[in-house]
Amino acid sequence: MPIAPRIAFDDFLKVDVRVGTVLTAEPFPQARKPAYKVTIDFGPEIGVKKSSAQITRHYTPVTLVGSQVAAVVNFAPRQIGPFMSEVLTLGFPDADGEVVLMGPSRATPNGGRLF
Repeated sequence: MPIAPRIAFDDFLKVDVRVGTVLTAEPFPQARKPAYKVTIDFGPEIGVKKSSAQITRHYTPVTLVGSQVAAVVNFAPRQIGPFMSEVLTLGFPDADGEVVLMGPSRATPNGGRLF
């Protein structure tokens, strides 16, 4: 994938990336591609939000619960089948193109903003 066009710092600030702790994760069999329905606690200011995440290759619901992840919290919600995804959980592709989640390397308070 080529590098994206150059943007101003103010454009970066428009994307609100926060850290949260996964509370629940369950299979999402209605999704077109294998995915989980995940609920994430982003702290008192943002609250608990839902996300559909195509992360079944490297993660199980059991291993996800309690982990901290990064997500964009200010995109408009997106309907995915019968499920409303409220945040975009972030990750990077591994060598096979499968998602590896992005999160802090140390425990971080829920709701902390990426800067």
